Amino acid sequence: MTAEDLRDTQAAWDEVAAGFDEYATPLTISFAEMALDRVDVGSGTRFLDVAAGSGALSIPAARLGAEVVATDISPAMVELLTARARDEELTDIESRVMDGHALEFEDDTFDVAASQNGVSLFPDMQRGLREMVRVTKPGGQVLILAFGPPTEAEFLTFFMGATQAAIPGFDGLPMDPPPLPFQAADAEKLRAQLADAGLNDIRIDTETWDMEIQSAEHLWDMVVNSNPIAATLVADLTEEQIAEVQRILDTKLRDRSGGSGPAVLTNRMHIAVGTK
Repeated sequence: MTAEDLRDTQAAWDEVAAGFDEYATPLTISFAEMALDRVDVGSGTRFLDVAAGSGALSIPAARLGAEVVATDISPAMVELLTARARDEELTDIESRVMDGHALEFEDDTFDVAASQNGVSLFPDMQRGLREMVRVTKPGGQVLILAFGPPTEAEFLTFFMGATQAAIPGFDGLPMDPPPLPFQAADAEKLRAQLADAGLNDIRIDTETWDMEIQSAEHLWDMVVNSNPIAATLVADLTEEQIAEVQRILDTKLRDRSGGSGPAVLTNRMHIAVGTK
């Protein structure tokens, strides 16, 4: 990644960081808590979180007693993660601005290196995986949480379906190749990448992540703040168009919830664990 690319990426994630922290991180923490059961995390575990965002994986790991180092390319995300840790009085989280393509750590530093919907966003995912393996101790574990196929991510299919219904000619996300958040959607391809990065005893489980959506506005805010790609996709919509998208979303979510309470949207997720 060139210096200019780094600055552009930082700026893009800084732009959505506040919304990401408000809407995406609270939904993601519950899945992280479940996934952490697949690795050895406890008191004194040296735990690295790569592309940590505002702490959906780091916070639960620290609650379990791990000594967490959280890295992210976005200074704004790192500030928000630090604030979350401070609010919970979690003192064993160190947050650092860092490019996951080139981790600034010595070889064999961490017991567990992990990333939740993070390394799967990297332009060079394989390089990111190799860096995670490099800094993991022999016998340590690498944990990757990543989206399955985009067609099985209902937060996205609901959003895109409503947008296309409201705005004739709206193309949506190009799917060939899949957008970066879904580049690890093929479990067997992910397995091969992890093996190539230097891991053994690889296990990939595909699980359902249930996401409680309170309203059409909630889903809109979550999606457009979850990734700079989504924010750019709808940047030119008018207020009237956004209102129509949310009207259609409201109908779809009410149908799912039975007319009252939150709507539960399901998303397929891969939990991959390998040993160095």
